[in-house]
Amino acid sequence: MNQPLVAVSTDVKEFERYTWHAAPDQYLEAALSAAGVLPVLVPSFGDRLDLDSLLSSVDGVMLTGSKSNVNPSHYGRKADEKNGPYDERRDATTLPLIRKAIERGVPLLAICRGIQEMNVALGGTLAGEIQERKGAMDHRAPESDSQDERFAIRHPVHIEEGSCLAGIFGPAEINVNSVHRQGIDRLGPNLAVEAVAPDGAIEAVSAIGAKAFAVGVQWHPEYWAATDNASRRIFEAFGEAVRAHASARRPAAAAE
Repeated sequence: MNQPLVAVSTDVKEFERYTWHAAPDQYLEAALSAAGVLPVLVPSFGDRLDLDSLLSSVDGVMLTGSKSNVNPSHYGRKADEKNGPYDERRDATTLPLIRKAIERGVPLLAICRGIQEMNVALGGTLAGEIQERKGAMDHRAPESDSQDERFAIRHPVHIEEGSCLAGIFGPAEINVNSVHRQGIDRLGPNLAVEAVAPDGAIEAVSAIGAKAFAVGVQWHPEYWAATDNASRRIFEAFGEAVRAHASARRPAAAAE
């Protein structure tokens, strides 16, 4: 089975007296099983990494969700405890990685924290505690010891006509899960809205003029990729884009 390599973002965690660079299993399983790609974890070492060499060696990039938030200093606002926790080492790695991946035409799938990183990397801003805004839905997970309940599919999103996601689902509605308290405030100037929630919250974006698939979603398709059709189809579309990129690179690699 052809399994092109996909670079996956990592969180920096402290436990068991070690510093870990880690990614949740659900994202890796969905990448392997639904997208048909081989996920490769990228340590969050920031500018110590040669991202150009990395992107010459992989055929896709996937950004995972996380409990941490992008530090507001990256979009001109003051960081405080209310907007935390933060992961500066991840920020230092993913923000330039996003820009380089889009510039080089490497397929990109950004999930949850990933869509927020994508918006910040391309000049947008974020809003915290969006459930407190007038007329807003509560997009946070319910308090529960059950992950299935916390990540349950709860509300529809409207897919914008002519969008990348419309090419996958048609200009319709799909039902998604919502596990976030922060979201896009000012949209990055080089991003297009792909989907919105009933309260108007931006739930998906794409990079305008990107040479390849470059989509961010605020919900969590990785959690139900094995059983939910809409969740699986996002990963399948990403996998198709990754394989197309890999096929296009082969003649160039053979000629070197």
